[in-house]
Amino acid sequence: MTKKLMHDWNLAHANIGRLRAPLDDPSMAGFADQLDRINQLGWRQPGFVQHVIEPGGSPRFYVFDDPHVIMNITVWESVEALHAFTYLSEHAAFYKRRREWFEPMDGPSLALWWIPPGHGPSPEEAKEQLALLAELGPTPLAFTFAARFSVKEMLAALAPA
Repeated sequence: MTKKLMHDWNLAHANIGRLRAPLDDPSMAGFADQLDRINQLGWRQPGFVQHVIEPGGSPRFYVFDDPHVIMNITVWESVEALHAFTYLSEHAAFYKRRREWFEPMDGPSLALWWIPPGHGPSPEEAKEQLALLAELGPTPLAFTFAARFSVKEMLAALAPA
């Protein structure tokens, strides 16, 4: 993939989880008390583009019909930029504690996909990507860190036969 092609697309990221308790429960303090700091850390990372925020909501996450299910949606310049933030920054220690705060879920809890610059993916789009990943496994249209696909592969998958 050429460098120019990479700049013509951004990486959308959604992760979803079911909280073990309400955010104001003392057992969730280790998560809730660190959210703003971790978000700000992400916003300062090289390659960060956008944190998709629910209209009128906080920049933390979307809450669904079940108040224990939350989703975070961010946009990055590349898979490598998001990977560096997730696993190589101070966020990694926070991420390692996720089982303290989140219950296991059926299906994938993270989806990655390519979007044109300036596009802010909606929660509905993110849910569609998670469903696509659950149905087909990683493809060029919805993938994971472990099974990555390039913009070129995504464009080839979308090309008419």
